[in-house]
Amino acid sequence: DQSARSLTLQRQIMSAMEAVCDGEEPEVVTEACLLSEFSERGEARALINNLPDIHHDTVSREATIEKFVVIMDRYQEQPHLLDPHLEWMLNMLLEMIRSEKSPPLMVHLCFKFLYIISKVRGYKIFMQLFPHEVSDVQPVLDLLCRQDPKDTETWETRYILLLWLSMTCLIPFDLSRLDGHLSTDPGLNRESIMDRILAVAKSFLRVSDKSRDAASVLVSKFVTRPDVKQKRLGDFLDWCLTTISQTSEITMEGTVTLDGALQSLAQLFKHGKRDDFLQYAPTVLQCLNQKRIAESNQATLRKLGVKVVQRLGLTFLKPRLAKWRYQRGSRSLAVNLAQSSVTESVEATKPDLESVSQEEDYDIPEEVENIIEQLLVGLKDKETIVRWSSAKGIGRVTGRLPKQLADDVVESVLECFSFQETDNAWHGGCLALAELGRRGLLLPSRLSDVVPLIIKALTYDEKRGACSLGSNVRDAACYVCWAFARAYEPNELKPYVNQIASALVIATVFDRNITCRKAASVNILSPQGTFPHGIDIVTAADYFTVGNLNNCYLTISVYIAGFEEYTKPLIDHLVAMKVNHWDGVIRELATKGLHNLTIQAPEYMANTVVPQLLPMATGMDLHRRHGAILACAEITHALYELATQNNRLHPWVTDFLSSDTIEGLKNIHQKVCRISLLFCCLIEKLSLSKMPFKDDPVITGWQWLIDDSLKNLHLFSSGARRGIQVQSTPQHPERLFTTVPSMLVSQYLLALESPEVLTRCGCALALGSLPPFMIRGKLQKILPGLQAACKVVQKAASLTEARRDAATAMVGVAVGVCAQGSPDRVLCEGNIRPVYEALLGCMNDYSTDSRGDVGAWVRAAAMTSLMEVTLLLTVISLIFCSVQRMMCCLAQQAAEKIDRYRAHAGTVFLHLLHSTDPAVPHIPHREELLSIFPLETGTSLNWNAASQAFPHITQLLRLHQYQYHTLLGLTVSVGGLTESTVRYSSQSLFEYLKGIQQDATVLQQFGDTLLRIFRNNLRNDRVSVPLLKMVDQILANGCFDLFASEESHPFCVELLAICKEEIKKSKDVQKLLSCIAVFCGMVQFKGDVREKVLVQLLMLLCHPFPVIRKTTASQVYEMLLTYDDVIDDDQVLTDVMASLSDTNCDIATMRTHRNQLCDWLGVPRPILVTKAGACCHPP
Repeated sequence: DQSARSLTLQRQIMSAMEAVCDGEEPEVVTEACLLSEFSERGEARALINNLPDIHHDTVSREATIEKFVVIMDRYQEQPHLLDPHLEWMLNMLLEMIRSEKSPPLMVHLCFKFLYIISKVRGYKIFMQLFPHEVSDVQPVLDLLCRQDPKDTETWETRYILLLWLSMTCLIPFDLSRLDGHLSTDPGLNRESIMDRILAVAKSFLRVSDKSRDAASVLVSKFVTRPDVKQKRLGDFLDWCLTTISQTSEITMEGTVTLDGALQSLAQLFKHGKRDDFLQYAPTVLQCLNQKRIAESNQATLRKLGVKVVQRLGLTFLKPRLAKWRYQRGSRSLAVNLAQSSVTESVEATKPDLESVSQEEDYDIPEEVENIIEQLLVGLKDKETIVRWSSAKGIGRVTGRLPKQLADDVVESVLECFSFQETDNAWHGGCLALAELGRRGLLLPSRLSDVVPLIIKALTYDEKRGACSLGSNVRDAACYVCWAFARAYEPNELKPYVNQIASALVIATVFDRNITCRKAASVNILSPQGTFPHGIDIVTAADYFTVGNLNNCYLTISVYIAGFEEYTKPLIDHLVAMKVNHWDGVIRELATKGLHNLTIQAPEYMANTVVPQLLPMATGMDLHRRHGAILACAEITHALYELATQNNRLHPWVTDFLSSDTIEGLKNIHQKVCRISLLFCCLIEKLSLSKMPFKDDPVITGWQWLIDDSLKNLHLFSSGARRGIQVQSTPQHPERLFTTVPSMLVSQYLLALESPEVLTRCGCALALGSLPPFMIRGKLQKILPGLQAACKVVQKAASLTEARRDAATAMVGVAVGVCAQGSPDRVLCEGNIRPVYEALLGCMNDYSTDSRGDVGAWVRAAAMTSLMEVTLLLTVISLIFCSVQRMMCCLAQQAAEKIDRYRAHAGTVFLHLLHSTDPAVPHIPHREELLSIFPLETGTSLNWNAASQAFPHITQLLRLHQYQYHTLLGLTVSVGGLTESTVRYSSQSLFEYLKGIQQDATVLQQFGDTLLRIFRNNLRNDRVSVPLLKMVDQILANGCFDLFASEESHPFCVELLAICKEEIKKSKDVQKLLSCIAVFCGMVQFKGDVREKVLVQLLMLLCHPFPVIRKTTASQVYEMLLTYDDVIDDDQVLTDVMASLSDTNCDIATMRTHRNQLCDWLGVPRPILVTKAGACCHPP
């Protein structure tokens, strides 16, 4: 218990530290994790006291249970804090249970609370507090017999009652005394207490809920009583064996029955006396062998079979402690402190071999061999719970064997560590070794055989399909190291400590699984100070820092490699195990790790590691080849960086690498099938390392590889375009590229017209990545090519990615800025306008395909490029109209519906607005913008949150220059589909409109802007449909009441005309439905507008689409109820309403109804025009 509490406290401290690292408040952490007492005792008492008042109310009952569960669950890690309070909680609940006034629902609720407490504290501790007087036996048994075993709502009641009955069975009186005159009066047909309890136990061993576990506890307590075992032990064992033999596990009921029988056997042989059960052990073992439990498909049954088998083994063997076992010394601190010297302590632990040989002189039953064989087989089971139970069984049984037989068991366990065995066998073997070592049954003489296997287990990794197996093996190997460190004296482990330390360090920083890394890190200081540089290492690689895999490979490993003992083991492990790993991420991290480790052993890397990698780079294994080529590239570059530090004037990588190695690096791409991205990375690193390949034919091969990669650039990462950039940077690039640059640029410009989108993408990015000397003098060719690639062409509408990358490349080719410079060499006044025109054109790219709004990629790239170009060009005189259009377009994007791109636009907008070094000139309404977006807003405003963004962005509607574009962006947000975006954008818009209701001029300006947007986007469904929805909301909220007071206001007339034009010959149901709502809202306008609107609605009543007819009738019905001034005559209104209620008829009949409605409403009947196929009213 003490070690468990210590481990619990360590976990709590770690959890607290993690919470602090995550930014939580320290006091919250203290309250939540570092518990010192049961602080909620008052609340728990109140909840229990309230049970009589709330038990009848389902909602209150569930809420109370939930609160109690939350309180108790806080003490799962520190359940001992509940010990002082268990008794009063138990007494309060039992008092309610015993009360005659308590209804059954109340009783069950109390038992549910008792179960919650027992779950947290553990039934073994909690059940000891139950009252167990003689007077308790009969009431508890009677209450248990009245329970329904099939009631799924009250299983907690049965579980607690069985535990309570288990305690009452411990009364030191013969149970026959409780039967009274039952045995003497033959007229009474009643069972004895003993038979009733056995019958109850047997019945609950067959149930499928938690009560089955409690029933097995009852059996172990009851059947082992002296009076019961004398009369009923044999019969009960016969019942168990019969049940096991005759029950099939095929059905669920059979599995449950077998589970109960096996649990009861395991509990009986665990708690019963050996002398009572020894005579039955062979029969039980024979029954289990015949049943072949180990071959069952149910993991729980196999686990219980192993538990029973190991208990049988302990029954066959005499209960003695092996004298030959290794004893580290007293585990008492006081005794250890009292010892005079370490030598005395060590000598005291050595066993007396003569006494050992005398003690071992006894016969071992034959059945023990069968039992050990079954336990060894269990170590290889596919389920962890079975392997763990088998490992504990191996440890327990081996502790009672003679030394020679125990050594044979150890030898059998070691056979699990064969590469012919599965990962299950390795895992089970590790668990068994840990148990043997922890119990002192693995003698130091065996460490020479065991330690190499454990080191292999620490790096065990077996690929299986698209994943790997072995993380559980590595974790168990860390547990073995933990057990050994506490089982042996430091002197015993001293010969192996360096091997173990290196393996643990490797697992700490290089294991793929975070659990294994943390398990290894906590073992670093285990060997009691003998771990080389243990304190320094555990400080750098503690439990939390090893959680980040990148940090482990690239930072912690470099620090640890600074200690000589670990340098070469870390490097060798990366080369042997991680460079060829199946996971590409691990391979890349391993190569980067080798780059960082090169500084610790440059000669070893150059003379040993790189020559090892070169054959691997040309091998057949793709994973090994990939990792080896990357590793060669990274190590070469690292050696060059080291040479630069040693000789800053003339750094040569040839100072480290031999000529054969350099030749091997140069020829890799000729020996291997082309892997474009991989070789571009190699070219990049070799170019950065200034390898002596100038004027070498290999350069031509490199160029071909790079060009080939550009055609498939988006299938990989950006390594290819980086390769282009660095490939052009030898010592004298001008001499190397005397004629190639113009050809290369022309080649890429020509490829911008390719029909292949990936080719366009690659070449656009390549142009943006070219070094400055290749761009100067060719800018007038490059810019028009990129500008043309940015434009949306109808036949090339699918080239969205190419337009995005062309917009990105615009910044890359800006290699210089000069107001009066040459347009062919730098950005200047002569070529600024086309650049802005192209990027601003990209801001209007709303292309869509099956992936959605793919034009957003182009808009985002254009926003970034506009910002960077603008900041570059602030040193010269910018064009006012370009800046104005740019800020307006950014405002539009910042008001649109997609969170990610709205946030990007808002960030760019504020960056340009707040930029001071350099400041961006010609921003319209700068002072007003700064008042809306103060400097602190740039960091506090979350543009992704619609609730924060729209209240700010709608304020731009007050600024004349921004009103059109801001309202255009708001249109698609207010009329969109996302609930949160619609809600917050419409709220902000209506707040603005309410503020201008009394200002006719401003409201008129807003209306004109709205109409201009509608007119400019006529039949553009991306804008027109959301705009109709927005207008409907504006009309419904009475924002245009000022216009409604004037007959035939120009705004209303124009709006009606545009709406009619929008839906003319349209078959878009959503557009028609939105327009119907707008027409109904426009009825509020008086004069000729109302009459024309009613004509449009009545025409839609005869639309070919039934859904349009029904919706029109429904909304006109609601409109007439809302605007009571449309029809003055109540009788006419009644007739109109009745006619609108009947829309389930054909079009011909609907025309008759429609014409009648026209007469009632006083509007002309529409006339069918054959040529147009539409309805219109006479002029």
